[in-house]
Amino acid sequence: MPYHNRYYIMRHGQSEANVAGKIVSHPDIGCQQYGLSDQGRQQIIGSLKSYRGPTFQQVYCSDFQRTKETALLVTQLLSLPSPVCEPLLRERFFGHLDGCSDDHYEHVWQQDAAHPNELDNGVETTEQVFRRAITAIERLEELHKNQTILLVSHGDVLQILRTAWFDLASHEHRQLPVINTAEIILLNAS
Repeated sequence: MPYHNRYYIMRHGQSEANVAGKIVSHPDIGCQQYGLSDQGRQQIIGSLKSYRGPTFQQVYCSDFQRTKETALLVTQLLSLPSPVCEPLLRERFFGHLDGCSDDHYEHVWQQDAAHPNELDNGVETTEQVFRRAITAIERLEELHKNQTILLVSHGDVLQILRTAWFDLASHEHRQLPVINTAEIILLNAS
């Protein structure tokens, strides 16, 4: 599909959940708690200092606290309009693993690759994540034309979304280079 806008993606800065080694994927918790760590704020500042791309006209973010804080810091530092929360960009839901150690991510990613439609623990499938993330872009395509838009979201969501531009199935997202915290990457060239 040809796009009318240019999209950049940014993973949130290091969060309190990252520091605690904890999975926080339920909106009831993640939208209110576990914002950025001090290091996360510094990562964002450093990322923006090294960014050499075009100026963003719009910033959209997940409605989780860590992404809202990331997007707000970006818009403040770059003197941009306030970010817009888009729930379709929220964290992948990790089901019964929510609140558990982030050591469980590796097992989920192995399951993604081996049995993408048979995940246990109530984990959201990569196809479900992909469909909602691509729906967010389709909505933005209806709202904006010829804009450079920054999407601030979460590691898995962005990895899964990127598969469309690399001709990979959504469950092959771990074949792509990992997006680091506060990293900004071009998603598409409009």
